[in-house]
Order: sequence, then C-alpha cells, then structure tokens
Amino acid sequence: MLRRILIGAVVMGLAAAAAAPARAYYTQVLMPGVTYSRQVQFTAHGPVVIHVVTAPKPVGLYRLKPILANGTVTGRQRVTQMEKSVSDQATVVGTNGDLFNWNDGHPTGMVMQDGVLKVPPSRDRSSIGVTNRGTLMVQRVAQFGFWQGLGSRRTLSLNKTPVGDGTAIFTPSWGARTPAVAGAVETIVEPYPPVVPGVALSGTAVAQSNGGGTTIPRDGAVLMAIGSQASKLAAETPPGTVVQTQFSLSPNWPSLGVTDALGGGPIIVRDGRAVWTAGEAFLPSQLAPRNPRTGIGQRRDGTLVMVVVDGRRRGYSVGLTNWELAQTLVRLGAVTASALDSGGSSTLAFDGGLLNRPSDRGGERAVKETLALMYTGVYAPAPAQPVLSPNGDGQGERQTLSYKIVRQSAVDAKLIDPTGATVYEDAGDRAPGIYQITWPSSAVRHRSAVRHRATGLALGRWRWAVSATDDQEQSSSVSRVFWVNDTLGFLRISPRVARVRKHHANRIVASFQVLHTARVTGTVWTRSGVLVRRIGPVRLKPGKRALIWNGRYRSGGFAYRGRYVFKVYAQNAYGPMTLSKNFSVRN
Repeated sequence: MLRRILIGAVVMGLAAAAAAPARAYYTQVLMPGVTYSRQVQFTAHGPVVIHVVTAPKPVGLYRLKPILANGTVTGRQRVTQMEKSVSDQATVVGTNGDLFNWNDGHPTGMVMQDGVLKVPPSRDRSSIGVTNRGTLMVQRVAQFGFWQGLGSRRTLSLNKTPVGDGTAIFTPSWGARTPAVAGAVETIVEPYPPVVPGVALSGTAVAQSNGGGTTIPRDGAVLMAIGSQASKLAAETPPGTVVQTQFSLSPNWPSLGVTDALGGGPIIVRDGRAVWTAGEAFLPSQLAPRNPRTGIGQRRDGTLVMVVVDGRRRGYSVGLTNWELAQTLVRLGAVTASALDSGGSSTLAFDGGLLNRPSDRGGERAVKETLALMYTGVYAPAPAQPVLSPNGDGQGERQTLSYKIVRQSAVDAKLIDPTGATVYEDAGDRAPGIYQITWPSSAVRHRSAVRHRATGLALGRWRWAVSATDDQEQSSSVSRVFWVNDTLGFLRISPRVARVRKHHANRIVASFQVLHTARVTGTVWTRSGVLVRRIGPVRLKPGKRALIWNGRYRSGGFAYRGRYVFKVYAQNAYGPMTLSKNFSVRN
C-alpha cells in the first residue's frame, strides 16, 4: 500500500511538473513606476509570448483613460497613432480597447471620458470603469435615456444608429455628420451640452431635415428618429421648441466616482478567482480558441496589470484561450480583471512604438480605442547609447540625453558622474516640450581620477537624473543610467566574407583593442537574432587582441550560407561594453 502511495505521489509530481509551463523573462522600466516584461511560456501546445505592463494605481500623475480614434465615435486608427496624438499631453502606454463595427468603426460598448458619456454601454457585456480614486470596476451597466418636446417622454439612445421604431441623438463626439438612414427624420438642436449621466440636458430645436447625413453643430446635436417615432419627432420638435433629454446609468457609476469607462468583457477575474464563464454575449468561437488576447486587471493594492498575448504564429506564439487569459491575470496577482478585444486587434504600445507582434499579415490593425495609462510627470527615455566610448572608432562616440514635460514645470536636470559629482545641470522654469542635449560637450566638468584617455571623462556608471514640479504642485522624478567605458575599441572582422568548407582550417577573426583588463566573451549570431556560437569568456590584458571562430555551430556542424553578427562583450570595474560587426558566410 505504501509503495502504491509513493508511486502515485511520484506520478502526480511528474504530471504537475509537465503541466507547469517553463518561462523566460525580459524586463525594462518604461517610465517612473511602470514596468514592461516580455514573458515566454513553453507549453504542450507551443510557445506563448505574454507582454505584461505593471503600473501604479491610476491617481495623481497617472490616469487610466480610453482614447478614441480621431477623437470621434466613428473611424479607426492604430494604437501607436492614438498614442502619438496625445504625446503632448502625457507619456502613454496602452492596449487596444473594445470590439468595434468593422464598417464605420464605432465601438460596440460604452465610452465615457472625463464624466462625459460618448457611447452607451452594452447590457449583455461587461463594461470597465475607472473611479476618481483609481479603482477598476468591471460590471454590466445599462443606459436609460429619454427625450421630450411638445408631447410625452420617449426613449432615446446616444450616438447609435436607431433601429426599428427608435430615436437617437448624435453629438459632436459621433463625427462631422449623422449617418444616412432612409426615411429618417432629424431635428437639429443648438446649443446642446455634453452628455453627463444623471443631469437634465436641454437644447432648442433650430431646424429639421430628412434622410440623415446632417452636419452636427459643434455646440449642438441632432435628434434622429425612424419608424413610428419619425412622425412624432417631426410633430413634437418644430423649430423654437425646447427639447429636454436625460441619460442615466444602472448601476449609477457617476455616483460611485466613475469618470472614465469603456466596453469590454467578459469579466475574467472576480474577487481574485478566475471566471470560467460569465454568461455574457460572447460566442464559444470567440472564447475557446487559442488566439491573441488582451486583458486589464488590478491587484489588491491598486497596481494595474495590462496583458497582451501574441498568437496565431506557430513556432513563436500560439496564443491563449479566454480561460487561460483569466488564469494568467490571477497568476499576476489581479483580483479584478476584464478581457478586451482579441485576435488581430491585440496590441500593446508605448510612446507610439509597438511592444508586441500583432497577428495580422499587414501588421498593426486600425482599431477604435486605446485603453491608455497616461503619465503626466517628467519623463526621460533611455539614453541613446547604453555605453559611451568616444575613442574615435565610430561606435558609441556621442550621447543623446533628453526629458519631456507636459505642463509648465520647475525642472532640475543633472548629469552625475561615477564619483557622485554633478558635471552638467539644467535648472529653471520650463514650458511644456522636449529638451535634449548632445554630450560630451564643453559644459562638462571632469573630477574623477580614472578617465577616458581621449576626453578625460570619468569611467564607470553615469546617471541622468531629472526632477520636476509642475504648475499643479505635482512632483515627479526620473533617473536613467549609462556607462562610460573605453575598454574595447576598433573591432574588425576578417574576412568580411568568409568561406566555410569541410577539411579546411576555417578562421573568422574578430580583432580589437583592449585598454583595461577585462573578462571578454565573443558571440556569433544570425542576423535574425539566433545565437549560434559562444567563444570564451577569457580574461584579456591591455593590448591588441583577437577571438577566432572556426565556422562551426555549437552542434559541430558547419555554418550555413548567410549573414551573421560577431559581438564582443567585455565586463570590468568600469561596467559592461559590447562591440559588434556584420559579416557573411559562403560555402
């Protein structure tokens, strides 16, 4: 009996080990408090690439908001384009948003921005709301609306083409003109205020028209009715009539502090547990297959977790089911989470640059919204050169440093050398914009004993530190690191076009100069980024040195014809340093 128990325990342990996917990670800091990681899971179905962004609770300098393509309900843009459109307002990392109509681009669910309702929610799917205290809410929300002219109250929808016997009001958020609808009757009201749920809104009828396609006044709106409601709208809203309207949400999200919201669903994490089925209006064909996926969640401490999963690329990433996406969000600590549009729409971008690999053949898809984490503090991108080595060999000669502010701010930007001395400072009141310096420059003072031979710059770890206090008394800071290291220089590959043949002494030589003793490693890569051979590490003293590759892979086989990269990496007390050169192999 004991033997059976032990065998069973071993089998269960092996099964658990087989079920748990192996993982690999890559992590970087995007902006203060915001981290991006690329995780690769090796599963029985194939590799899965998961992109994860973690960010502080969206309060203060951070806000989680939907961005509409072109600023309107209709039309589409790429996530990267939408981020660039608001780059003067914030530094942004975001994902794609809700499902949308493929023809005119309008979202199929809710959109609310800064308390103004742009699109009504879908009753049979979850919506995602963000409160003014930074809390993420995922619930089904219903909208109720009415209009009243000279007659009784009648039901009203918002920025949604009416169907059957319906009436809708189109605000400037919809776009320039109302949709063309045969048999429709329209009443133009002007002025008309932004649609805030729970607030009585009124406008004066100024004109009527038929068939749709009417210009929407920038300070007004257009009522459209079809079916049996068309004659009622025409009779009860003649020019000069004051038209009363009101919209409400159930549950009453504005009373709970929700200021921004968008459609989503299904809910995938509730109270820290993955939700198998939420009973929402999604087909099994949308939830069951392994596809690219997008999700947003929040941990108990308020930390946001954005997830985009690549898929539909065998050998790279096969994607996840909706249930597996839910389990992933739970693993990442989410206590509340919702899915968003998936498939070719799944996109993650930062500052207008893609972070994931969308699955469409044409690359990034034009979508309706970006769910954006917007940061309004001071931002400094990573230095252009991770290692500065101004020794005349053409690699790492000059450094570019910059910072961005989006509000009038008192700024103090410092360049700090390895001794802790400030060698450059830019301080004062600054207008919104991007500020940049190219360095080395004559403004730099040198105070260190161990310096670059040519320039006198201190060798080691340097820091670019920027702090700012904006006109709303919000303080922020950012720090970026780079190295000054002249250990390696003047890399040459000989021959640049190598012939690799059997029964020959194949030699591809990487020669270079070493100025300080270092541990040096050579690596050979394909141009697509596959490591094919490692040479070393070896400890090298100053002088002219070389590493030799015999043209064979790690397996012992001869290199195939193609283009390669020879990289030489050094590490010593002055930091890391890498030089690289391209070469080709012929057989």
